[in-house]
Amino acid sequence: QVQFVESGGGSVQPGGSLRLSCTASVRIGRFANMGWYRQRPGKERSLVAQITLAGGTHYADSVAGRFTISSDDAKKTVYLEMNSLQPEDTAVYYCYYLQGGRFSWGQGTQVTVSS
Repeated sequence: QVQFVESGGGSVQPGGSLRLSCTASVRIGRFANMGWYRQRPGKERSLVAQITLAGGTHYADSVAGRFTISSDDAKKTVYLEMNSLQPEDTAVYYCYYLQGGRFSWGQGTQVTVSS
């Protein structure tokens, strides 16, 4: 089971920015990916962004162009830069690691966007 240390959540006004960090106990494997899901109030958990060992990225349509995921393999850390945040981005953001069909989850960090 992969362990995580997450940081960077908080409260921000609409249009603001936050950066999430997630340090894993392992490096991203060759056939693995890592990133964030989020769960908004009353909604199911959904993918926000993911990154592979080769640096390939994928974003949910709702965040494409505003969020950027990156990784530092040496630090076993993945970052999510979130810009132009809107109230609908309010959610608990969960770092994850997926390999061989098995998910490992972080504890989650709250992001609140409100004026």
